[in-house]
Amino acid sequence: MHTSHAGNVGAAARAIKVMGFADLVLVQPRFPDVLVLEETVALASGAADVLTRARVVATLGEALDGISHAVATAMTPRDFGPPLHAPRPLFAALAPRLQAAGERVAFVFGSERYGMANEDVWRCHACVSIPTAPGYGSLNLAQAVQLLAYEWRQALGGYDVVARTAEPNIADMPAVDGVLAHWRKVLVQIGYLDPAAPKKLTPRLQQLLNRAQLTTEEVHILRGIARAVQRASKEA
Repeated sequence: MHTSHAGNVGAAARAIKVMGFADLVLVQPRFPDVLVLEETVALASGAADVLTRARVVATLGEALDGISHAVATAMTPRDFGPPLHAPRPLFAALAPRLQAAGERVAFVFGSERYGMANEDVWRCHACVSIPTAPGYGSLNLAQAVQLLAYEWRQALGGYDVVARTAEPNIADMPAVDGVLAHWRKVLVQIGYLDPAAPKKLTPRLQQLLNRAQLTTEEVHILRGIARAVQRASKEA
């Protein structure tokens, strides 16, 4: 409501899209054409489709059309009005109920400078306040949108983390034994290991390699290092 910075509109669009949401409504923003301003589009960073579908309306009532449950955001509690909650416990209780009933929820954010007016908070069913460090609770509007979008997505079930790298190919035991044998030969060559009195160096190295769970690529690296040490030792 009454957003004054175009960048926050773009960043908010990005924040909700990355959490799988797309419905953005602006109530009387400072700039009527804020959805197409250069700063808005730049900070949306790939969420231009959210901006394209976004609505600009004159009243909160218009924004809440089709909504059955509204949650206000506020840094400080009011004298009276809807109960104040931290987002996580409220969302955990609210999400299953709304999903089962097929109802829609709206999260209402006030202006960057003044927040939400009491009259607008009173229209909502609940109020959330993001827990912050004592003495400083000032969150940028788009940051607050991101936090609540994340918490709501988690309450709905969340997303799985998708690995961007392939699973490592763990080296088999003969390959690890080969590293150990190669190291032992090099350590004897450079005078670090006395083959007549090896004590427990070799089994300790064996345990080290076992704990490391070497990959095939790491085996190649360690064998390459051993060969380089051998060459350097011969040259010396």
